[in-house]
Amino acid sequence: MNAQPVYWSLLKHKDWQLYLAATEKGLCFVGSQGQAFEEVAAWVEKRMPKSPLIEDAEKLRPYAEELIQYLEGERTSFTIPSDYRGTEFQRSVWEALCEIPFGETRTYSDIAAKINRPAAVRAVGAAIGANPVMITVPCHRVLGKNGALTGFRGGLEMKSKLLEIERKA
Repeated sequence: MNAQPVYWSLLKHKDWQLYLAATEKGLCFVGSQGQAFEEVAAWVEKRMPKSPLIEDAEKLRPYAEELIQYLEGERTSFTIPSDYRGTEFQRSVWEALCEIPFGETRTYSDIAAKINRPAAVRAVGAAIGANPVMITVPCHRVLGKNGALTGFRGGLEMKSKLLEIERKA
């Protein structure tokens, strides 16, 4: 069986530059601000070995459009399909993240309780850190128990900017 292609594009909007990648099934990766393309290629190689990377801005256009609408404060939810790959536990965490309403936050403990694994707070944190589709799977809405901004693959400055977008909308 041939590996399925992974299409990619660089979303550039105002001061945002994010690599996006998708399969035929949906968005599989949203990069972090300032991330190098080599990091994206390494991510694809690790999770989808032998999948060819093909630059295709047109194929990524629907994903880019919804992300730009979000970054502009015009969109509060996403309709684009996702093709995120992870363990059953990771997927349960990512699905719980998608249930956090726009403009609201939760703690790692809240997510652990939501998936009926209240003692798995650290594992929940690791799964959140492995989220391949930032923004559309809103890991930026998870804060530390004391309400502090904590770990985020895109960096705390990016997390803060995303939360600010949601506060203003």
